[in-house]
Amino acid sequence: MNSSWRVRHMAGVVRAGGVIAYPTEAVWGLGCDPWSEAAVLRLLGLKSRPMRKGLILVAGSVAQFDFLLHDLPADWLKPLSSSWPGPNTWLVPHQNRLGEWITGEHDSVALRVSDHPLIAELCALTGPLVSTSANPAGRPSARSRLRVEQYFHGRLDGVLGGSLGGRRNPSLIRDLATGKVIRPS
Repeated sequence: MNSSWRVRHMAGVVRAGGVIAYPTEAVWGLGCDPWSEAAVLRLLGLKSRPMRKGLILVAGSVAQFDFLLHDLPADWLKPLSSSWPGPNTWLVPHQNRLGEWITGEHDSVALRVSDHPLIAELCALTGPLVSTSANPAGRPSARSRLRVEQYFHGRLDGVLGGSLGGRRNPSLIRDLATGKVIRPS
């Protein structure tokens, strides 16, 4: 993949421990390196979001989640492969393979493989990213770069410009073990 300069630049910001904003399928998101506890705690502070709630991880390909999926039952993998990439977030057992700054108080972690081209391009360079809506807790999700700037007043390390993916609502969230819908789309 021949990544654009702006995506390569934002990937460098993420690898250096920065928090960035970027367009997703429906709303603007905030992201950072999920392996950097300091970056995740900073992101949570920017949003005023408690760590106990946990966060979504987004990837550009299913293979980027192999470290969590490789030993799941085969029948659990079918719904993932049939719904990714796309607007489907699945709660998957994390088996203590991620820090509590990502999982919060949960035994599962929320995973999505995005079909947004900028996210796929960025994740190809960084690996999975934290993906949470770009808004302070209790405020509406940002649907424009201007709203992101208004919410965070230059406190982000970068903003990856681009267009939203055209979906009206954030992704559907389902529990992989039960199939139960946690958040409708």
